[in-house]
Amino acid sequence: MNTITTSDGVQIYFKDWGSKTAQPIMFHHGWPLSSDDWDAQMLYFVGKGFRVIAHDRRGHGRSSQVSDGHDMDHYAADASAVAEHLDLRNAIHIGHSTGGGEVARYVAKFGQPQGRVAKAVLVSAVPPLMVKTDANPGGTPITVFDGFRAALAANRAQFYSDVASGPFYGFNRPGAQVSQGIINNWWRQGMIGSAKAHYDGIKAFSETDQTEDLRAITVPTLVMHGDDDQIVPIDDASRLSVKLLKNGTLKVYAGFPHGMLTTHGDVINPDLLAFIKG
Repeated sequence: MNTITTSDGVQIYFKDWGSKTAQPIMFHHGWPLSSDDWDAQMLYFVGKGFRVIAHDRRGHGRSSQVSDGHDMDHYAADASAVAEHLDLRNAIHIGHSTGGGEVARYVAKFGQPQGRVAKAVLVSAVPPLMVKTDANPGGTPITVFDGFRAALAANRAQFYSDVASGPFYGFNRPGAQVSQGIINNWWRQGMIGSAKAHYDGIKAFSETDQTEDLRAITVPTLVMHGDDDQIVPIDDASRLSVKLLKNGTLKVYAGFPHGMLTTHGDVINPDLLAFIKG
C-alpha cells in the first residue's frame, strides 16, 4: 500500500522508487499541487541510483480531503510520519515553495532531532515569512492573499488556469516558450485536491513565520531561487532565509520563474546532484 495513516486518521499517499538501500531523497511539493510535480526530479535521481520519495500533502493529490490540519505544523508532522514509516535515514529533503516551508519545519522539529536528515534544499521557498507585517515591511500585503482566497472561492478552475498560464512559470513574460502541457498538468494537479485544503493553505504559506525554524537548522542547506519569481519574490524570501541559516548557501538563477524545477530542470537537477554529492 502506498499510503500511511497519521495519528489523527489522515491517509497520506506517497511514492517510493528505487533501491531501499540507496540514499533517500524526499521531495515536498508546493501549493496546490501534488507529488506529481516532482516527476522531472524523481526520474532523474532514481536514474542516478538514489531512492526517491514524494508524498501528497493532506488535502492535496490522492491524500485524504480532510477538513482540518491545513497548517505548517500538520504538514511537517505528516511528512515525518512518512519518513518514520519508511525509516528514512541520511536523507536529503527538498522542498519547493510551500514545500520549502514544510521542509524547514520538518527538519527543525522532527528530522534533525531524530538524526534522519543529511542535507536540505529550499527551492523558491516561502520562508521566512511572506506576508507584510510591521516586523516584515518588505512582505506581500495581506490584500494579495485575500485576493487569492476570493478568486479560489469564486472560480477555482479559472483561477488555477490563470496562475499556471501566467506568473507561475513566467509564461506571461515576453518571448516565453509556453508549454500547454505544463499548464494542463499544473491545473490537473490542483483540481484533484480539496478546495478547503487549498483555501486554508493560503494562510499556512503566507502567514507562518519560520524564522526560528531556519535558525534551528544546522545541516547543510542549499537555497535556490530565480530572480524573476513572480509568486515568491526572492528579496523577501531566500535572500532573508540564507542569513538565518547556520550552514546555508544561496544560488540565484537569473531570469528563472517560480516553477523553474519544471521549466529548467535541465539546469536545476545537475546543481541539486552536485550539492547532494558535495
